[in-house]
Amino acid sequence: MVWTGLLIGVLFGVILQRGRICFNSAFRDVLIFKDNYLMRLAALTLGLESITLLIFAQAGIITLNPKPLNWIGNIVGGFIFGIGMVLAGGCASGVTYRTGEGMTTAWFAALAYALTAHATSKGLFSGWIKWLNNYTVTVSNTNPIYAPKTGPTIATVLGISPWIASIIFLALMLWYAFGVKNKSQRPSKLNWIAASVLIAILAPIAWWASASTGRNYGLGITGGWINLVSVYANNAPLNWGGAEILGIIIGAAISAIAGKEFKLRMPKNPKTYAQVLLGGFLMGFGAVTAGGCNIGHFLTGVPTLAISSIVASIFFILGNWTMAWFLFGRQK
Repeated sequence: MVWTGLLIGVLFGVILQRGRICFNSAFRDVLIFKDNYLMRLAALTLGLESITLLIFAQAGIITLNPKPLNWIGNIVGGFIFGIGMVLAGGCASGVTYRTGEGMTTAWFAALAYALTAHATSKGLFSGWIKWLNNYTVTVSNTNPIYAPKTGPTIATVLGISPWIASIIFLALMLWYAFGVKNKSQRPSKLNWIAASVLIAILAPIAWWASASTGRNYGLGITGGWINLVSVYANNAPLNWGGAEILGIIIGAAISAIAGKEFKLRMPKNPKTYAQVLLGGFLMGFGAVTAGGCNIGHFLTGVPTLAISSIVASIFFILGNWTMAWFLFGRQK
């Protein structure tokens, strides 16, 4: 059922493109422009997804598999990834879907991201990951909604029902999404509430489809890019994650063409290509070091209330803010 990865990817790509969803912009805009439009979208998505994933898990359709905790990797990798997304001009999902829109800087960033993630996971820098793995923390679970051995979550650490933790989390996210004012509305074909609901519905379906192929996780980006490099370089078989990446690009391209937004775009200054290559390099290294990117950790892991994903996401934001301030904030 690898083909389901392609289908899920197409749907995800359409949502990302129609909603103009990029988490680099979401994090950066809060600091630089005091604009929380995309962060409200993110908050609503995370809150709703925490419930939809739990419903599927409680029904026995999926088994939640929170990522293992690695303090060093989550913090160091998260911060590096956050810096990289600003330099690359987009997060992991942002440069992926913009590849389908015809943005040439996204092509360069995505290529650097894919190659470096592969090198960090399986090649030149893999020794670093082997060393990091010595400090990985997992827990054994008796609750059937979780895989037998996973990373710790807020619920497992506190010894409370996942439902209690998720309902409290949903309440906090709803408060932020609807209780905090925003000064702007974005020109997009899909408003932020609709985009959030669609992703929250797609997420558990993606998890179910992915798990049927042996990959017990939901939406992601980094592993898919690593697989595509392996397919090309090592003649490895295409897996669900790799098919998902192809689907995102195809879906974004279809959406952009249908909306008359597809266009080959090049930067005014060719030096921008060097910057996005560096950003892609840092994102690839950072994502593998952290154990996930803004999709694997932030969009998929945080709704499971995985400690690793929460820590990594905090440092995605801190790294993003650091580089955003350096590039843009000092000019104010």
